[in-house]
Amino acid sequence: MSDDIHEIYAISYGGHKRPGSENYIGDPHNNSPDPLEYYIWAIVGKSGTFVVDTGFDEIAAKRRNRPITRPIGEGLKAIGVAPDSVKNVIITHLHYDHSGNADLFPNARYHLQDCEIEYATGRCMCHAHQRAPFEIDYIVDTVKKVYADRVEFHDGEAELAPGISVHHIGGHSKGLQCVRVKTKRGYVVLASDCAHLYKHIDEGKVFPITYNVADTLEGYKKLGRLASSRSHIVPGHDPRTLDIYPAAKSGLDRVVRLDVESKV
Repeated sequence: MSDDIHEIYAISYGGHKRPGSENYIGDPHNNSPDPLEYYIWAIVGKSGTFVVDTGFDEIAAKRRNRPITRPIGEGLKAIGVAPDSVKNVIITHLHYDHSGNADLFPNARYHLQDCEIEYATGRCMCHAHQRAPFEIDYIVDTVKKVYADRVEFHDGEAELAPGISVHHIGGHSKGLQCVRVKTKRGYVVLASDCAHLYKHIDEGKVFPITYNVADTLEGYKKLGRLASSRSHIVPGHDPRTLDIYPAAKSGLDRVVRLDVESKV
């Protein structure tokens, strides 16, 4: 494998049953089932393993009624990744379902956008609506990592290793970033919450928890420019990802490979 070619794994750790009305601005009467899936991602290559996002823990799961089906540490070990061996963690944004489990990666440096930490600790958090998707303990843990010199901040876009780069999008959260990865099938973009579901991209819809609607919509265009094709964009919460892509290995449930051609 070339130094800049990577494997990518999507690892599901939970899900949430909900109606479509909770997933789209301007669709309040949509009572059709439209569940979310919760993922982290692992990028594996010659530069080491990069983990993208860190999920939430059992405390937050119980408080928010979001059952965990497999702890993320177990999901990583199932593909041969020991959490304490991980040197780099990319946090796409600081919402509760992307930034928990603070002690799981004791040897990692964390990659975060400047404006996300500013947003999550600044004046916008005086508003209950804006702070609802954040967990205060997770934010405090992030600040502690800053003081321990374990956070590398980025402003816009940055290459973290050959074939791996982060790109600021904004929209859903002020400092939301996506991750672009070079694979043997082309450039795959891990959208995280730049697009929760395929429907958001394909129909120009917007998730209700949003810092800036215009940035969300413009972000869909940017995702398209970064990815090799539409089929190379992977939304952050769509259950269909588990059906579209092949299992990481035989007998392993709810972990799929994103660097290979899809099944459909």
